[in-house]
Amino acid sequence: MAEVSVRLARSDDAAEIARIQVDTWRSGYRDLLPAPIIESLSAEAVQPAWTEAVEAPPSDQHHVLVAQEQRWLVGFAAVGPADSDEEGITDAPHTAQIAPLLVEPRWGRRGHGSRLLAAAVDHARSDGFTRLITWVPAGDGASLSFYRSAGWDTDGYARVLDTGVGEMREIRLHVALEPAA
Repeated sequence: MAEVSVRLARSDDAAEIARIQVDTWRSGYRDLLPAPIIESLSAEAVQPAWTEAVEAPPSDQHHVLVAQEQRWLVGFAAVGPADSDEEGITDAPHTAQIAPLLVEPRWGRRGHGSRLLAAAVDHARSDGFTRLITWVPAGDGASLSFYRSAGWDTDGYARVLDTGVGEMREIRLHVALEPAA
């Protein structure tokens, strides 16, 4: 059996998190994002943001988690407080957001996404949150199915992101959290 785990990200993980994000978006979002966006993605461009998220999170309720299989990082998730200005968030002090949760496609179907989601839920609960939300591209059937299979559902909100070369529609999913034991 493969050795698998989820842990908090460390500073030296930022480059690999950036690579996983770019590689996953290039393969999984090719039909969802305009070609110029896909072509312009680079790990070097997004790595500084991941370095900052890991080394200097905005609060102690912001967490970057990584999934490992043996010695390889295979996915990651970021969880933290939801934006209190976001439409439809009436319980902002109690709502956390996952943004994003990605597993590199070649490591898919091995439980890494479920482990990352469980760890994000655990962190949100221990931080006192009672609800989690996430935004998913409307055309991302795999992610929608994944979250729905874990008990998440749409909450009636959608948004359209202007990518600069087209638009992408996202829908918001949510789940209520049981209090931490």
